[in-house]
Amino acid sequence: MSSQHLRGDINYAWPSAEIAVMGAKGAVEIIFRGKDVEKNTEEYVDKFANPLMAAHRGFIEDVIEPQTTRTRLIEDLELLETKDLKNPPKKHSNIPL
Repeated sequence: MSSQHLRGDINYAWPSAEIAVMGAKGAVEIIFRGKDVEKNTEEYVDKFANPLMAAHRGFIEDVIEPQTTRTRLIEDLELLETKDLKNPPKKHSNIPL
């Protein structure tokens, strides 16, 4: 639900993750106008809705195995413990409604 482009610090995915804006079947029905939905859905998932493509494009750092998740999270939280986030000052406050 996050990526480098949304200022996520560290983003991982499991090999079974489906990374897409919408479900593969819905996307295929729109793209191919309902023709050969089953065949095109398999191709779409292999080509676009997998974590390897997202890692290749830089949306996630790594594809990790589920059994290594706890270790990776602990290591990365320790790394981010001293992170100092500096945002620019706000120009406007909230107006009362």
